[in-house]
Amino acid sequence: MELKSSSSCIVLYPSPGIGHLVSMVELGKLILSHHPDSFSKIIILITTAPHLDTAATAPYMSGVSATTPSITFHQLPTPPLPPNYAPSVVGLDFELIGLNNSNVHQALETISSTQFKIKAFIMDFFCNAAFKVSSELNIPTYYFFTTAASNLSALLYFPTLHQKVTVNLKDYNDFVYYPGVPPIFSTDNAITVLDRSTMEYKYFMGTATQMAKADGIIINTFQSLEPRAITAISDGLCIPDGPTPPIYCIGPLIAGKQVASEENECLVWLNSQPSKSVVFLCFGSLGVFGEEQLKEIAEGLENSEHRFLWVVKYPPPLRASKDKSMLAPQEHDLSTVLPQGFLERTKGRGLVVNSWVPQVAVLNHDSVGGFVTHCGWNSILEGVCAGVPMIGWPLYAEQRTNRVLMVEELRVGLGLVESDGGRFVSSAELEKCVKELMDSDTGKKLRHRVRELRDAAKVAMSDEDGSSRIALAKLITKWKE
Repeated sequence: MELKSSSSCIVLYPSPGIGHLVSMVELGKLILSHHPDSFSKIIILITTAPHLDTAATAPYMSGVSATTPSITFHQLPTPPLPPNYAPSVVGLDFELIGLNNSNVHQALETISSTQFKIKAFIMDFFCNAAFKVSSELNIPTYYFFTTAASNLSALLYFPTLHQKVTVNLKDYNDFVYYPGVPPIFSTDNAITVLDRSTMEYKYFMGTATQMAKADGIIINTFQSLEPRAITAISDGLCIPDGPTPPIYCIGPLIAGKQVASEENECLVWLNSQPSKSVVFLCFGSLGVFGEEQLKEIAEGLENSEHRFLWVVKYPPPLRASKDKSMLAPQEHDLSTVLPQGFLERTKGRGLVVNSWVPQVAVLNHDSVGGFVTHCGWNSILEGVCAGVPMIGWPLYAEQRTNRVLMVEELRVGLGLVESDGGRFVSSAELEKCVKELMDSDTGKKLRHRVRELRDAAKVAMSDEDGSSRIALAKLITKWKE
């Protein structure tokens, strides 16, 4: 039997925000579950961002500590917000990580000198500034890329694209071609790379350049889900002027089914619905719509005549900034922002839930037959692993690119057509897509395809010779050298 090391650890460094923390914890759990005797501890460095709601962070960490004692958390001091800083939340995340480098340096030195030998330092994409710290300390450094391999292909190719396309992508008005990826229309790229003059663009450029120097990149995907992009990266097509670090596709890595009471309102309601009859609408922790859009959604669902479970966050105040509208919405009486009589007219075939549901449990419920999603990569993976076809409605970050991947590369869903510059979906468009997904031959083909990928995901993660299990074993072997 493999003897457990009593003096080595892996250090994980997520960027601020509960979603990033959960992804890192799941990576730690994966390492421990398949290689429990390789390292004595998984240590996660925690950064608190003053601009983000952190109410869920402490209870979540307490739960992890209670159930998985081999994962411990090291709280870093909270860096102050830079004065007069007014870019997007994304830019602020990058900025705060840079301000935190001295704290990371001290933490890594303390761990190394008083506790364990650090075998690997694994950091979130947004924690790029810490690469300098770990490199100076001669700690093997890896990036954990929590979105698609296709997005990694685009990112690694980004410095090359910067030389080829010399205008802002927002003005390019043409398709962009990345190795192993379907053509992406210029404005469907992540909003942070559309304007070359922004700090966000410069941060992404710096990250792309630095990732090429890492000891490896861990990706939350699996070989048979994105074979073209994975091959393109591995063959060096994305970094034509230099070496490509090894990549390790260890996914699909998603949170386990949340512990949800059998008396949970939405699960009780789903129990009373026919098999594969319910359309589930959920737009992530940051997805918030204004009143006009909420009313269009309600009208589209009502006119579709299909059963639905809809997770709604109360719209932000009209004067709220774009970034603040994405943060910590409060619970309110939703009847005040939905069409008059909507809840009464759809009672029985529809359920509207305020703010939160156990998404993984819902997607795996037999009654759910379709998923309207904001195209966050975790949500797409959860839909795939549950075998549920999707309708893509991207809202922010790289989600417009993810919609292209979902529809054209993975072939597991439909894409909604937006109006008003890509910011609005009409009730008629939502109604049409729901009916197509649930009633048509196209919907049947999508359902068959997503079930094939669901089965492939199980093989990748569970079989000893599954591609993701092999990739993880290679990583562990490298770290133990």
